[in-house]
Amino acid sequence: MPISPARIAAFEVLLRVETANAYASELLHASRYAKLSPADHGLATEIVLGILRWRSFVDQQIAGYSSVKLPKLDSEVLTALRIGAYQIIFLDRVAKYAAVHESVELVKRSRKRSAVSYANAVLRKLVGTTPPSPVSRILDSKTSAELAHSSSHPEWLVERWLQEFGLEFARNICHYDQQVPETVVTVADSVVEQELVNDGLKLAPGELLRSARRVISGDPTRTREFRSGAISIQDEASQLVALLVGHGSRILDCCAAPGGKTKILAEQNPSGRLLALERHPHRARLLRKRIASRRVSVVAADARQLPTTAVFDRILVDVPCSGTGTLARNPEIKWRLQPQDLQELQSRQIAILSAAIERLAHGGQLVYSTCSLEKEENEEVVRSALSAHSSIQLMDCRDRLAELRAEGTLTATNISSLTRGPNLRTIPGIHHCDGFFAAIVRKN
Repeated sequence: MPISPARIAAFEVLLRVETANAYASELLHASRYAKLSPADHGLATEIVLGILRWRSFVDQQIAGYSSVKLPKLDSEVLTALRIGAYQIIFLDRVAKYAAVHESVELVKRSRKRSAVSYANAVLRKLVGTTPPSPVSRILDSKTSAELAHSSSHPEWLVERWLQEFGLEFARNICHYDQQVPETVVTVADSVVEQELVNDGLKLAPGELLRSARRVISGDPTRTREFRSGAISIQDEASQLVALLVGHGSRILDCCAAPGGKTKILAEQNPSGRLLALERHPHRARLLRKRIASRRVSVVAADARQLPTTAVFDRILVDVPCSGTGTLARNPEIKWRLQPQDLQELQSRQIAILSAAIERLAHGGQLVYSTCSLEKEENEEVVRSALSAHSSIQLMDCRDRLAELRAEGTLTATNISSLTRGPNLRTIPGIHHCDGFFAAIVRKN
């Protein structure tokens, strides 16, 4: 019996995530897998992201029946075991004999024949004693160790959230991270929405924004509207950050790719000129294709060394960050990130923000944002900028949110729930979106 295309794709993607620090969501949407049937692509996605969400739990189950310590296994063998174990534990609709057989075949396909009998034995033992899913225990956890174990998160990260947000919020964050997040699309008008419905999508209103639609069923990436650029897939909190920037005639987007926020900035400022910077040339090229407008100039440049002496009345500084607010979509991050990485990221973020402040016009406003839950990347970066630049002052995001609410763009009724102090703060599991931070500063 041949190996299914879905499991081959899942195996290849997981290996690249493990050995090349690639991102699963980007690989799954690469052209290499575009010809998979919707069913196969769906199964491959479920296996890949499910394993990355529950990796420590899955590994613990494998280790219970393994005669070899897992770090000593070849990556190919461990990946095949994870694929089999995840299906046995979490996917009731998959026949257990098929999960075992195809995982063993993946070991053979990788030319690791000496490990075939070992892999077969481990998975068959796991079939006989399938453990219960740990999902139900997350919200009952009372310590960082219990919560990290039940939710398959690194304990050091959970401990940080307990200290920063408290036990209830930490539980909700971890619980949200282990669910499949809703897909959200930006819809410009009712005509586009009707076309999506005609293409077979079932949509519901967004939780925060008038222009957002939650996808209840259907695949927006297979629609004409997605291919033409009429709609974009973008989390609501990410959209809201771009909307905070407001209106200007000269706009700078410092770290623009993949371009979702850039697109919103261009649409919100139809008479403005926008300079979008992206450090990596290949991503800059993709951004130019996505934002085909004469008013938008895309430049491949490092935002720490801005390639212009011009000043701007509106600037977005959406910096590279740890991404801990997006673990539901990018679960591999939690297995890569180390505590010492936060200080390195902070240094880069301060440098980017400082460079952008130098290009802010008098009376202009700048939005600093991350998709991180960590204070080192958020409040501490803003505090550093305020102490180093006496000409800028911190504004209250609630004023801008009130403006968006008054004009009908923001549909959320409880604005205070979206803020922490003067800053925007969305929290996964508390809000139905990714975790974002944003601060607005103004140059006097």
